Amino acid sequence: MIVYVESSAVLTWLLGEPTESRVRAALHEAERVVTSALTGVECARALTRARVLGRITGVEELAALQLLDRAESSWDVYALTDGVLERARAPMPADPAGTLDALHVATASALRDAVGPVAFLSLDERVRSCARTLGFVDAPEL
Repeated sequence: MIVYVESSAVLTWLLGEPTESRVRAALHEAERVVTSALTGVECARALTRARVLGRITGVEELAALQLLDRAESSWDVYALTDGVLERARAPMPADPAGTLDALHVATASALRDAVGPVAFLSLDERVRSCARTLGFVDAPEL
C-alpha cells in the first residue's frame, strides 16, 4: 500500500513520542511512502521550536534533522504544484481546515488521482477526519 505521511506522524517518530513505534511500523510496512515538500519544512521548524522551548537539546535536534533527511531521501516527496495549491484553496469537507492541513490533504488527493489508492498517516485528528471524509483510509488506526 502507498502511504501518504503527514507532518504530525513524522514528528511523533522524530521526537520519540508514545505512538512512535506504530508510526515507524506503518512506514516500514508501506510499499511506498509519499509526503509533501511541506513536511520537511514543517518538521524542521517544529524541531527548532522544540529546541528553543527547551523540549529537546541541540544534539537531539541535529539527530532528528539527520533522520528526517535520510527518510526524505527514501520517500517520494511531492511538490506543491499549482494543482495542489488550487485544490487546497477549495472548500474542504472538514472546514474550517487550516492552511497546512489543506495542503497535505490536497497533496494526498492529487497523488491518489495519479496512482490510485493511498492510505493517510497522520496523528492530527482534524486532518485525519478531513482525509477520511474524502475516502482515505487511516494507516494505521492509531
